Amino acid sequence: MVSVQNKKVFLQDLGTKDYKDTWDYQEEIFAKVVEQKKQKRENPDVETDNYFLFVEHPHVYTLGKSGDVSNLLLSEKQLADKGATFYKINRGGDITYHGPGQIVGYPILDLENFFTDIHKYLRLLEETIILVLADYGLKGVRSEGETGVWLDVGTPFARKICAMGVRASRWVTMHGFALNVNSDLGYFDNIIPCGIRGKGVTSLHVELGREVDENEVREKILKHFQNLFEAEMV
Repeated sequence: MVSVQNKKVFLQDLGTKDYKDTWDYQEEIFAKVVEQKKQKRENPDVETDNYFLFVEHPHVYTLGKSGDVSNLLLSEKQLADKGATFYKINRGGDITYHGPGQIVGYPILDLENFFTDIHKYLRLLEETIILVLADYGLKGVRSEGETGVWLDVGTPFARKICAMGVRASRWVTMHGFALNVNSDLGYFDNIIPCGIRGKGVTSLHVELGREVDENEVREKILKHFQNLFEAEMV
């Protein structure tokens, strides 16, 4: 008996939400999808759900499980003075920053509904952002050995515009990407972003020289994500 593939993705815009509260919510959805997968083993007609969460976080630094805490250049007091928080979390990657003006996307997908290839999953997330940047006349590229989306790789001016870090277990994904749109890039000065020295960060705002409509960017992300994953957003 062939099991059912469900390509519907529930879209939720969480607005501005605390990082820890959002992480807890992701874990809740993740656990639900894993439970559905267990039921599906008994009954192939059971559908497993997929989600796509948009969120904007208050100022926060997060460190992935393979990261080095020394890449955070602030003491606890300095963090508090900047109104920022810090969490060690269970995604891949090193340290990054989230904050106002940044679009964060957390796809929680059962990849068995799409394809079972984590490498392909990351490449398609990157491609989603590369296509969004192209809509604004920017040439986003990958940097070999480093996740995320960059500009001017291979030059002294290489800079990251979108960070990525995911977790996958039982082919269910968590965490995702963070695209700098109208972000205050000064907050990146307090870390060695992703543990990579000597490369800068940028935003759509800086590259285009103007404030960018974040709702418009979200719409473009969804359009390209939907096409690349052959998904149906609901």
